[in-house]
Amino acid sequence: MVEKAHYTILKQIDELEIRHYPETILAVAPNTQYDSGFNLLFNYIQGENKTQKKIKMTAPVISSEKIPMTAPVISNQNYMAFVLPSSFSKETVPKPTNTQIKIKIQPERTIAVKRFSGRATTKDIEKQLDILYDILHRHNIQTQGESFLMRYNSPFAPGFIRRNEVAIEIISKKIKKE
Repeated sequence: MVEKAHYTILKQIDELEIRHYPETILAVAPNTQYDSGFNLLFNYIQGENKTQKKIKMTAPVISSEKIPMTAPVISNQNYMAFVLPSSFSKETVPKPTNTQIKIKIQPERTIAVKRFSGRATTKDIEKQLDILYDILHRHNIQTQGESFLMRYNSPFAPGFIRRNEVAIEIISKKIKKE
């Protein structure tokens, strides 16, 4: 069983989950086209790191999603990230040998998430982002940063069993756990 990123569900709002994620360690690579960052990150967890240690695959695989210019954007860089196993700390995470891969500490945060299944095509992602932003707007929930895609299954999994999620960080002053 693949370890999944830990989170607590704070609230359900229509089709969305509002989640709190603790601080998380990520391996991040540029993702220029066709999930090019995946191979860089896969090689890192297969031992292309200073300790030559294999690292277990986790879920989800996170990638940036470019959205219409009306949405808030704080970065114009495309990326892909692997969540690293919770057994690692800032001090023990293996250092990448490939300079394109960066180890980042994602501070704790609250995000709004919309789940969907399928292959996560650009059209599907845009549709799900529209639903996400519509619900957030109707409930007067402010966002910060840019949206992202989280994929939980192998690229070889059939589309109908794939778990995908679009998400964005929210400003959570009014969100309390139910």
